[in-house]
Amino acid sequence: MSTAASSASASPASSASPASSVVPPSDVVARLRAAGCVFAEDEALLLVSAARTPDDLAALVDRRAGGLPLEHVLGWAEFHGLRVAVDPGVFVPRRRTEFLVDRAAALAPPGAVVVDLCCGSGALGAALAAVLDGAELYAADIDPAAVRCARRNVPAGARVYEGDLYAPLPAALRGRVDVLLANVPYVPTEEVGLLPPEARIHEARVALDGGADGLDVLRRVTARAPGWLAPGGSLLVETSERQAAGAARTFAGSGLVPRVATSEELYATVVIGTRP
Repeated sequence: MSTAASSASASPASSASPASSVVPPSDVVARLRAAGCVFAEDEALLLVSAARTPDDLAALVDRRAGGLPLEHVLGWAEFHGLRVAVDPGVFVPRRRTEFLVDRAAALAPPGAVVVDLCCGSGALGAALAAVLDGAELYAADIDPAAVRCARRNVPAGARVYEGDLYAPLPAALRGRVDVLLANVPYVPTEEVGLLPPEARIHEARVALDGGADGLDVLRRVTARAPGWLAPGGSLLVETSERQAAGAARTFAGSGLVPRVATSEELYATVVIGTRP
């Protein structure tokens, strides 16, 4: 997947804990700035708000200054208006991926059957279910830590399965899925080492590495998607801009009608394939 600035840092908490009277936020800001945190002021507010005691605040700042992603320090990320639990090692949902959720919401019929593959923390499925009426949500991920996290984030009644792509899904879903979200890993293998340490070190490689050209998992998802989609149902994946044309050709080769949607504001590219 793509690199991103901390998704939580855009929404600092508005209130401070008692620790703020003992450790001035300016001291926290200085420590974070020295550690290379780009959004030091916003992050300081979040850490101060999360701390219960001065010692707690010091421990949080130490963890962040040591390179742990802010979301893993806090235990949550903000995504599409939701506070999503993010455990250590679990992929942090990126703000750009909100564009994928918006495109999916625009396509979903009432009471849509939604599947979130490579679900990670479950952020995408949870966000989509929050804006749809009566959605039937299923999610799956190969990473046990991600599955545990997703089960805490999805709404009541949703099901989260552990396994490789479609393998753990109930067979009864075949031909019934209206919206298939697949936020597949799409960083080419040779570029994983160029990612920021927050991603490269602290997120599971299986959530980042998309193979030689970044499209290996996308091809696997696309090849079997028509058998799971309902007539008129759509598969939506996030890619980089340079991968979009190749992804669209892959969709077409699997019998899906492709189109590419982009957001300049979020620097996001989504490829959508619809079953005729």
